[in-house]
Amino acid sequence: MPVGDDAARWATRGKTRKVLLVVHNVTSATRLLDVIPLFHDDLRVQLLVTCPGSSAFRAGVADLLADTGVPVLAWEQAIATPVALAVSASFGGQLRAVSGVLTVLSHGVGYTKRLATPDTRHPTVSGPRAGSNPVFGLSPEWLLDETGKPIVDALVLSHPEQYERLRTVCPEAAHTAVLAGDPCWDRILAARPYRERYRRALGVGRGRRLIVLNSTWNPESLFGDGGDDDVLPSLLPRLTSEFPADEYRLAAVLHPNVWHGHGPGQIRAWLDRARRAGLALIDPLEGWRQALIAADAVIGDHGSVTYYAAALGIPVLLGAAPLTGLAPDAPVHAFVRTAPRLDPALPLRPQIESLLDRHRLQPEAAEFISSAPGESAALLRRLFYDLIGIPEPDGPARLEPLPLPPYEPAAHTVPLWVLTRLLGSGEVAVTRYAGPHPAPYGTGEAHMAVHEDTREVDQLALADMVFRDGAADDPRFVSPARWTAEVLDRHPHCALAAYVTGPGACVVRSRAGVLLRLASGSGADADPAVYASALHAWLGAGKSPEELFEQGLTVRTGGSAHPVLVTPA
Repeated sequence: MPVGDDAARWATRGKTRKVLLVVHNVTSATRLLDVIPLFHDDLRVQLLVTCPGSSAFRAGVADLLADTGVPVLAWEQAIATPVALAVSASFGGQLRAVSGVLTVLSHGVGYTKRLATPDTRHPTVSGPRAGSNPVFGLSPEWLLDETGKPIVDALVLSHPEQYERLRTVCPEAAHTAVLAGDPCWDRILAARPYRERYRRALGVGRGRRLIVLNSTWNPESLFGDGGDDDVLPSLLPRLTSEFPADEYRLAAVLHPNVWHGHGPGQIRAWLDRARRAGLALIDPLEGWRQALIAADAVIGDHGSVTYYAAALGIPVLLGAAPLTGLAPDAPVHAFVRTAPRLDPALPLRPQIESLLDRHRLQPEAAEFISSAPGESAALLRRLFYDLIGIPEPDGPARLEPLPLPPYEPAAHTVPLWVLTRLLGSGEVAVTRYAGPHPAPYGTGEAHMAVHEDTREVDQLALADMVFRDGAADDPRFVSPARWTAEVLDRHPHCALAAYVTGPGACVVRSRAGVLLRLASGSGADADPAVYASALHAWLGAGKSPEELFEQGLTVRTGGSAHPVLVTPA
């Protein structure tokens, strides 16, 4: 309605300047969503959005455009509509056909990857150089039309090194370059003080480490199957088998082109067992930056997210490190060439622990992301309004803070192999593994704990402990007391049933009929099902629950001690 022949008749505010956001795919949309707040509160500006349909990765775009709440124009209507400014975060399609000033931002860490030009419907002045693909967004093949003129009016760069490369390979477009920082990086920097909140959102408590798997798209990525070795099929089960479930949290950040290219349902299907073993699948649009800030280590590849991690000072192991697709003079190329490599033939946990022990900060990684950290909002808004031709709004330019993710602790619905050791008076060490391979480390008495909602239903009859989580007043289970009694009646082999009622408490019933409540004491933040496994070990050693009523129970997971209050339920 704000555009078209009848717009003047129907629009309530018809004298606005039109700003068109060109969304090629979900990946490029993330950067455009970063800068939308720069137009907030300005009644002189009408935002519009369109998709040129030129990207192979169009899945998810329609829903994303609808979620913006901004009027969506068909591409044919968009190029026929006069606009004051068009903003894109990618190339491809008939960008030159837009009837307005065109500015393009990078949707990653500068311009680093080689990519052949698709059918852009605007012939270029020269084809790709023999033997190699041009650098995406920083080469004549991407930047110039058939007459040798730049297709963009303003090319936003985040660091002078990008300008030097542009001036060398495509001097015809050098005059369009504008240094304006990196809004994605600035949002990350502004959110760093909330690291502990993001960790708590993922259930990463004291003494626990968060390992993030990160993959860009294409066959040579960590998630891909086109490199020298398809690492992922063997890596996923080994991660859940080698890393104790209560000492490490695992999360995966996948490029939107992986997520939407194969389909979210397919990704969840491929990673089903890993997810049921505790792997968190991070939202590729809203949640990946928070997960990165929260991480203790990253297993990644040559993508921008891995480089952002290194710039944050997070230790990185490269599970895939192809160099052929990277610009040889880009900082990311040097990083990938020299960063530590994951050796899939060796045990994984010692490699991560060694990485953490010997890690040293690499300030040069952060240096090359932006020459104006914290200033991109002001620089970009100034650029946009200069191009529109109107004064900037009063007040400082601001980006949107990163949202706090929902609480998503690890949910273990695969059978857990639990090792326990009695350490002293009321003290039990517990180590749980989510398999599927045998636990590689640790000693002690073993038992199997199985969630009632497990897919491996045949293991319920063999479980030493059955547990579940839910509200204490959930009418489907009547009460924790009723549920625990039903479980022990249903599974004669089971010695203990545990109903987790919240982040810090559970109700347990022993085979002897003793009903107890276990609650986190001061400083305890482990999964309450761990407390139940500790109690199972205590009772299995012939100890009485009454001994714990006064002194309490201390549960050790790795190097952390969790005091637990034990009371009759």
